[in-house]
Amino acid sequence: MANLKGIRDRIKSVKNTKKITEAMRLVAAAKVRRAQEQVIATRPFADKLANVLYGLQNRLRFEEANLPLLRQRDVRTVGLLVVTGDRGLCGAYNTNVIRRAENRAKELKAEGRDYKFVLVGRKAIQYFQRRNQPISNTYTGLEQIPTATEASQVADELLSLFLSDTVDRIELVYTKFVSLISSRPVIQTLLPLTAQGLETRDDEIFRLTSRSGNFEVTREKVSSEERTFPRDMIFEQDPVQILDALLPLYLNNQLLRAMQESAASELAARMTAMNNASDNATEMIGSLTLTYNKARQAAITQEILEVVGGAESLRG
Repeated sequence: MANLKGIRDRIKSVKNTKKITEAMRLVAAAKVRRAQEQVIATRPFADKLANVLYGLQNRLRFEEANLPLLRQRDVRTVGLLVVTGDRGLCGAYNTNVIRRAENRAKELKAEGRDYKFVLVGRKAIQYFQRRNQPISNTYTGLEQIPTATEASQVADELLSLFLSDTVDRIELVYTKFVSLISSRPVIQTLLPLTAQGLETRDDEIFRLTSRSGNFEVTREKVSSEERTFPRDMIFEQDPVQILDALLPLYLNNQLLRAMQESAASELAARMTAMNNASDNATEMIGSLTLTYNKARQAAITQEILEVVGGAESLRG
């Protein structure tokens, strides 16, 4: 009977764990929806900003604009902005982006270039601090759904490093949201900005929907609008000055979008991990229940045999 009690206790423990993992899955799903709403909410400003930049690009050549954020220089030191999460229980999300950043650092070292890390998220901070890597600044405890204010704080640090010539190029290592079961760590050059980085292209945003009780993601193309200014438009300020004021805003917007993608990827990875954990718990409960029933049946059979054996001995 002691064995039966142990199995019952284990079944109860697994059921409690399943309740927790299922609750975490639903919470992650709700936060993915919030991330989606934030991406959609910031889309109009991003579109208008891009329209103005593209219009200015047609009025002047970016290569001829002598602006600090556009100036190309010899790359001796690269700043690596790495975006991870503060918490685990999200599968290989943090491991993948950290590995990508570490491999990029090794590539730069092999090329004879120095590098400095700017780290967002406790997981990346803990990993690179234990390995005594050069770290310029760290950010932790941010909102799980990033805000424009937080993105602006990180962007200010990057601008300070670049404009002070501490680094000659800044690369962003983050996780691009593909679907609820797929994400991809990528590297994007943030500074210096180039005209190629502002080229016309159709962007896309994700929408989390549900069908037959299951979550799924659809990608929605966002068509580019006309970005040319009328030929007779007159600027009160020099277009170069306007461009100089808008480029930091464009950098903030690019960084915010990347942080939103990373947050959505983390939440989707956590939702998938918790869903897998719930499925495993269900399978384990079934297996333990079968084992319990077999043991209970064996114990009942043993008791019946003992009763029958005692009755036979009394007859004899």
